[in-house]
Amino acid sequence: MTAIKSSLPDLLIATNNAGKLREFIWLLRELAVHLRSLAEFPHIPEVAETGNTFAENATLKAQSYCAQTGLWTLADDSGLEVDALDGAPGIFSARYAGAGATDELRRTRLLAELARTGDVERRARFVCAIALAQPDALTSALFVGICAGRITHLERGRHGFGYDPVFVPDGYEQTFGELSDEVKQNISHRARALTAAKTYMLKQMGIVA
Repeated sequence: MTAIKSSLPDLLIATNNAGKLREFIWLLRELAVHLRSLAEFPHIPEVAETGNTFAENATLKAQSYCAQTGLWTLADDSGLEVDALDGAPGIFSARYAGAGATDELRRTRLLAELARTGDVERRARFVCAIALAQPDALTSALFVGICAGRITHLERGRHGFGYDPVFVPDGYEQTFGELSDEVKQNISHRARALTAAKTYMLKQMGIVA
């Protein structure tokens, strides 16, 4: 049987993180767009995150993958900023316990570092910068979302990924690891950044909700 090419516009989600990819698929589910992933382009080398901010890294990835694939490309860089750690782990959130470390090891290091600070409030925030690059365009659009909260003393919950089991968003008593996907996707940093990005896509890509 001959495959029928989708008439929907293509959008590349430029991440190799399975957890992020699942969230983007969920958050973009109502848009009439054909989502593509980097798994479809195994020959393309991974873009190094050499920027000094979330915004710089997101832009680097979006523009590079867009140039290599010729597709509209959405890329994000996100992480956790903890007040008592002077904003760490920040842009190094995925590498906080070293290259190749598991999410569990990163959470373990974070809790150990915080235990030494004596901080009581343990204020923190998730930050997400989303860049959307258009083929043949010289610039990309940028959108930022923030979700403030605090860090727990112990891990709680099995949902989500990354630092979710140790982060309690403001207004809730449960961690992102305990809250349902539906709740998290309404209040998360990624959801907030993507809300503005979706409005832009509706106008610029000619897609409909």
